[in-house]
Amino acid sequence: FFFQAEDGIRDVERSRGSEMCIRDRAISETVRQLRSIAVHALARMYRPEERLFAFTLRKNGDEELLEGVSRRYTATALIGLANEDKSVVAEVLGGHSGEEICAKLIADLNEPRELGEVALTAWAARMLHHPDSSKAIEALRRMEPASGTHPTVEFSWALTALAIAGDDTADTALAERLANDLIGSFRTESCIFPHGPAGRGLAALRSHVSCFADFVYPIQALSHYYKATGDTRAAEVAASCAETMCRLQGPEGQWWWHFDIRTGRVIERYPVYSVHQDSMAPMALHALAEACDIDHSESIEKGLQWLASPAEKIESLIDEERTVIWRKVARREPAKLARTLQATASRIHSAVRFPAVDAIFPPAEIDYETRPYHMAWILHAWPPAAG
Repeated sequence: FFFQAEDGIRDVERSRGSEMCIRDRAISETVRQLRSIAVHALARMYRPEERLFAFTLRKNGDEELLEGVSRRYTATALIGLANEDKSVVAEVLGGHSGEEICAKLIADLNEPRELGEVALTAWAARMLHHPDSSKAIEALRRMEPASGTHPTVEFSWALTALAIAGDDTADTALAERLANDLIGSFRTESCIFPHGPAGRGLAALRSHVSCFADFVYPIQALSHYYKATGDTRAAEVAASCAETMCRLQGPEGQWWWHFDIRTGRVIERYPVYSVHQDSMAPMALHALAEACDIDHSESIEKGLQWLASPAEKIESLIDEERTVIWRKVARREPAKLARTLQATASRIHSAVRFPAVDAIFPPAEIDYETRPYHMAWILHAWPPAAG
């Protein structure tokens, strides 16, 4: 009986090992596909005459239209390209180099800018070891990011810009102030970060609402900060926030959109954004794994599976024919109505939700749009070795 049981255990272990190998191969293939799409899509969204990336690419019948330009998205693209081979950078930027584009962004910081743009530019400059990165850091100081007036996402970008392993231009004193403030804003009762400082630009009916990005970027920033400094408070908060984020993940791998910072419950699930599934969640959880050796690979895998085959019974957001990943699955609704209704209902009482929202506003619309930052975060979340 003992030998039969032992043989059975070995059979189970072999079976599990085989399943893991199959899953690993599937993930590797998905990552290679995502990276290939990201490079091709970024190349289409680059505007060489302006040395900037477009704001968005939209499907227009059989054609695609580029709209606007974005310095934020250009800085994000440089972050995504920073670890890529020169041949990949050349494919995306044509005759320009990442250093040239970054120099333009840094020069533009002489004009008034938002914290997000300045922080992302400083992040890109430090990753590229740009000779003018000290100017980007000085522009970041001028923004007074520790003033308590900035959204959590932009605040987190500023901390990441100072905490990442890059050149030696970072301001460690400012990084410590930002880390202390970010840790101090964490809601221990819900293990969620607020969307921004209390009473700063948030409508009263939405002051309790946090979004998925308010999980991702603080986890990423505090993981980098812990790796750089060994501050255990940063590790503890990042780990706690990541655990909550993964616990709230949808049953089919969806990363939901709006959350209640008072209770830690989901307020409104949709839209589900493709960038959350394939890059934002992975890059935050990868940063945590690298810094703290905490594994959330199962949640990452579930998120990728949803992207390829959405549970909402609509087509995949990965459009191989057009070599693009579409932006989101959304409800059929007047502009953001479901989110407004759910925010209002939950403000009245934390347990109240607008009834029958799935029946009235079914999640059955694809937003046929994509943006450069999405493609950039794919490359950042899944660097060349990952593919």
